[in-house]
Amino acid sequence: MSHRPIARSPDLSKLLAEGYHVAVRHRHLMVSNIPYVAEDRTVHRGTLVMPLTLANDRTVNPVDHTTYFIGGHPCDQHGAKLTAIVNNSTTVELAPGLVAQHYFSAKPPKGHYDDYYEKVATYGAILCGPAAMLESGAAPNPGGFLPSSEEEDSVFHYLDTASPRAEITAITAKLERRKVIIVGLGGTGGYVLDQVAKTPVEGIHLYDGDLFHQHNAFRAPGAASGDDLDGQPFKVHYFAGIYGKMRRGIEAHPEYLTAENIDSVRDADFVFLCIDDGAAKALIVERLEQFGVSFIDVGMGIYAQDGKLGGVVRVTTSTPTKREHIRDRGLISFANPEGDDDYNRNIQVADLNALNAVLAVIRWKKLWGFYVDLERERHSTYTVDTNELTNDDSE
Repeated sequence: MSHRPIARSPDLSKLLAEGYHVAVRHRHLMVSNIPYVAEDRTVHRGTLVMPLTLANDRTVNPVDHTTYFIGGHPCDQHGAKLTAIVNNSTTVELAPGLVAQHYFSAKPPKGHYDDYYEKVATYGAILCGPAAMLESGAAPNPGGFLPSSEEEDSVFHYLDTASPRAEITAITAKLERRKVIIVGLGGTGGYVLDQVAKTPVEGIHLYDGDLFHQHNAFRAPGAASGDDLDGQPFKVHYFAGIYGKMRRGIEAHPEYLTAENIDSVRDADFVFLCIDDGAAKALIVERLEQFGVSFIDVGMGIYAQDGKLGGVVRVTTSTPTKREHIRDRGLISFANPEGDDDYNRNIQVADLNALNAVLAVIRWKKLWGFYVDLERERHSTYTVDTNELTNDDSE
């Protein structure tokens, strides 16, 4: 049984993209919220249920033209029963807790349905046609909220309808990684999480030992409430609470990465470094290289001049096949801030934090084949005053 038949099957993805309420349960495709007319000429909603035939992780042609139905006996707009499609009305338990009241048969002229999209759309139209004459707006594909199916094994609490709508489901699946780590949630790290949380990564681990204070709210994604700030949560708990509304698999670690706990990142698929503590960064980079883990380090150097801000946003990538550029060219600073100059005041602005994060996430997605990656750069910078984006150190 495929864990993700909806995401991997073009016909099911098309149903999802067009607003049908599809789910998979006990090896059956279920399409709920199908309008139909009851004998009293009121419009009700029922569910089509049909066995799902799969080859590996994709659907194949339906085995036959029939379907089960959960609901009352469907009628036309006058309340007369639709006997032409009802083969029988015997209650049957298809699986534990999955009980249908009717068995339909609507054989197309060619004798079969090419895929589940054609089959569902046909039955949906037959049932909904009379309902639409009595209730304006009645449709078999109403859209709206759709929770994840129990057998989809999704990291999300509700199904990703954006990927099938854009027809990039197979491309999005390339981001199905087991463990991604974000170190530092002070500014850029929060925006990295905002982007990574919307991908099918199985586990996102957050490391930061700081509390979420009022000044953090002005450079973090979203909008913190007064109650949020008054509670003074750890940053990792604050962000895990927000994005936990959307997905599973976010693990909050209210601590810094140190020599004592650095082994916890040994099995990571990828790490985003979003900290400015040079000593801590030196240790983490050294160990990630030893562990053979790919990572991206982000940074900003912002200064004030003549009442305006300028500076550079940086994204530096390290993979097992290319490490030397980091130290040979000094691309990552491992020094701790000293003095009172503008760089050491750690000037950060929400829009540049967000840009830094988005550039880093795009680079990460390139590594996994989501985006075209012709230059294969491992270091890039954006300069504020010239609006210039440069790439360097290609692999």
